Amino acid sequence: MRGYKRYVFRVLKQVHPELRVSSMAMTVLDSLVKDMFERLAGEASRLSKYSGRATLSTREIQAAVRLVLPRELGEHALAEGNKAVANFMTAAADKVSS
Repeated sequence: MRGYKRYVFRVLKQVHPELRVSSMAMTVLDSLVKDMFERLAGEASRLSKYSGRATLSTREIQAAVRLVLPRELGEHALAEGNKAVANFMTAAADKVSS
């Protein structure tokens, strides 16, 4: 599996463009993102199986976020995720209409 270092770096530069991060710190952050992704995907998969569905939906992903992450972090993650989905849908609609 490929890592998330490139994406962590992009987010860092968006949030704090003046900061730098060592390669060791980036490796730790990459590991943290991989672990969180695996936890969320595993929980969402279990929830999907419990509901008898073969396909993950936003419902399972949102529930997994609420179960895995602490309250404030989960709420922030859901808000940012919803914003990202809305931006994607808008861009996709614009692409189809042009």
